[in-house]
Amino acid sequence: MIETALAFAVALVSGAVPVINIEIYLVGAVVAMDDGALVAMAVAAGLGQTLGKLPYFYVGRGTIAVPWMRRKAQTPGKWAERAEGWRRKAEARPAWGAGLVALSSFASVPPFVVVSVLAGVVRMNVVLFSAVTFATRTARFLVVVFAPAWGMSFLP
Repeated sequence: MIETALAFAVALVSGAVPVINIEIYLVGAVVAMDDGALVAMAVAAGLGQTLGKLPYFYVGRGTIAVPWMRRKAQTPGKWAERAEGWRRKAEARPAWGAGLVALSSFASVPPFVVVSVLAGVVRMNVVLFSAVTFATRTARFLVVVFAPAWGMSFLP
């Protein structure tokens, strides 16, 4: 139980501070936990990461003020034109935006912190963003916790 709460806390902080790595924490936990605890930790980490990325989403949306970003968005030029183009694409094809969030959330390519801000800029539905993020982050963390055990099963 405490390990699951700790996984949530580390994931929440690592979601907000990208230099902190939840994957390292989870791989370290593999040594001491059984399979049921690992699933609970992966789900808790998925929830923590989802909540940790929401501030970035709201920065993109403009709900949380970041002065340099607001100036960029209000200044005519390439950045504002690109943001508007992405917003139109996302409105026209919601599945496209959700797919990009899913890819980035699971594989971290492109970097998920950037995609989180972009999702806010293009006004993606926050429930859709959160649901896709939670599902794909949890799937990623399940792979992270079970891959070492699977790999060790092939060792003599």
